[in-house]
Amino acid sequence: MRAAAPALGLLLCCTGSAVAQQPEPDCRKAVTQMDLNICADRDYRSADEELNRTYRLAVAAMQAADKELGGIDAAYVGALAALKKAQRAWIGYRDGQCELAGFEARGGSMEPMLVSGCLAELTRKRTAELKKLVDSQEN
Repeated sequence: MRAAAPALGLLLCCTGSAVAQQPEPDCRKAVTQMDLNICADRDYRSADEELNRTYRLAVAAMQAADKELGGIDAAYVGALAALKKAQRAWIGYRDGQCELAGFEARGGSMEPMLVSGCLAELTRKRTAELKKLVDSQEN
């Protein structure tokens, strides 16, 4: 048993480093399910980064709206609170909807791609909504 331990350690060491050295997939040419899953996740992460940038702009716009409206009538202040409430509700919707989308291939190797694709699509739609909100406040 003790003689096998170093061999096992070497096997684990080398196997782990081989996995870490796998090349990143070219998402324009992805064919294997693993590559498609990785690319779908990348797409979602990119969409999420854009959403976060846009959300920060929306927060600033709603803060400005609250400041402007607060000078007129304090009863109208609450744009920022409404944005936060809407965003929290949207996150719950997005997560539930995309979990549901994954059931088409539940437990299969395609499930992560379906979930990530849904997350990316809904995130892009939400980003467009927030951009519209920011643009309307700037005009």
